This record gives sequence, C-alpha cells and structure tokens, in this order.
Amino acid sequence: MFLRKLCIFLPSRPLKVNTKFYNSDKDDFFLEVQIQNISPSTVFIRKVSLELPEMYTEEALNTLNPDGEDECTFGTRTFLQETEGRHYLYHLRVKEDYLEKARKLSGLIEMGKLEIVWKWELGEIAMLHTVPLEREARSSGELKLSLEKIPDTVTHEEPFQISCKITNYTDKKMKLVLKMHDTTSVRWCGCSGRSLGKLKPGSSLSFTLTLLCLQLGLRKISGIQIIDTVLKTKYCYDGVAEVCVVPSVMKMGS
Repeated sequence: MFLRKLCIFLPSRPLKVNTKFYNSDKDDFFLEVQIQNISPSTVFIRKVSLELPEMYTEEALNTLNPDGEDECTFGTRTFLQETEGRHYLYHLRVKEDYLEKARKLSGLIEMGKLEIVWKWELGEIAMLHTVPLEREARSSGELKLSLEKIPDTVTHEEPFQISCKITNYTDKKMKLVLKMHDTTSVRWCGCSGRSLGKLKPGSSLSFTLTLLCLQLGLRKISGIQIIDTVLKTKYCYDGVAEVCVVPSVMKMGS
C-alpha cells in the first residue's frame, strides 16, 4: 500500500508593484506605477502596458523627445538589478462620449489591469505579471466649484482677482445666486447676492471675483456661497485655496 503525497510550490514573484492615482479638477487623472525587483537575480522588463475600460484613453509619459525622436526615459536598459526600481507615469482621460457617466461615478471603481511581461536573466520564457487597478473616484456632489486662475502671491490690502468655474452634476436645471461673506483676513469687493443665471444639467459657467487680504502670511480663501433659488439649496465653499500675502513695497519704503 502506497501513500502518495502531493506538494504544491507557489513560485514567488520577483516584482513588487505599487500603483497610485492622482485626481485633478478636470475629466482626467494620472496613474503612477512603481516597479521594484525584490529578487536576488536580475529581471528583464520586456513590456509594461495598461488595459483600460472602454471609457478611458491613455497617454504614456515615459518618453523624451530631444532630437525629434521618442526616447525612453530609462534609456536602452531593459533590466532591473536586485532592489532596483523604476517609475512609470500615465495620463488618463475620459472619452467625450462618457463624460456625463464618469462625472456620476463615486467610491471604488475598477480601472482595468496593468500587465508586465518579464523574464529572468538566463533567458527563460517570458512570464506575465498582472495587477488589477482600482481607483477611488471622488464624488463631485451636486454643484462643484473649481478654481481656474488664482495668483500664488498677493499684496497686502491690494485687490486681486480669482476666476472660478461651477458645474451642475444634477439632472435638474438650476438658477443660481452668488453670495460672499467676509472673514477676519479676507474681504470681498463687489456686490454680494448677484445672479449667476441659469445652469443646465451637466453644464458649467465661469465668473470672476475680486477680493483683498488684510493679514500677512498664508491665508485661506473662504466665504463663498451659491444658492439655487429653484430648489432652495445652499452650497458653501470654504478653504477653496490659499494665497501668500506679502507687504506692499511702497509701504515698506515709506
């Protein structure tokens, strides 16, 4: 009588892969891929590629164009020695036909997969390393405010302007009124309670605001309120940005 023993060996993967998404205020975002060789042997990277859902397009930012010809940022080297790593960067965009759908996404969503084709230094058959991709989509809410233009540095007690954009992410038409509230360090210039007009679902509009800062240092821009007079809903935006307030040169000279 014989007893057969079955042993299963799971080969360790030589690559450690970390991925990170960077969101922006627009309908695009960036993906950073970090690949490190954690084995004691040299590993050859033959191919790194993305397989994304239909609604996205990609642009690899891993090439240079010094003489009119694309050149990989890693040069001609295709191998990673022990503990050596490299970074890949991709710019992802939402296709125009899927913009409305993408803006409604929130929570953890599947973003396809990352595929890495590699082999050992002795020239064995190439192997595939697959990493599923997931991204935490930020909920845009009903009415999103983003900054289009704002100075990094402003002068103490001198007016400056910022440009804002609001986007309606609901399926209802809005009629909006803008109100500004002063803080201890920021004063708004102009009439509070002005009408911004109507905003259709999925549409955006831009406007410019004038303000001045009364205190030196790094100051937060707060006190913006937008009211939808149709649904009687108030949207408050505090700490939307920071500016560095410096003394006036004329005042310092006097």
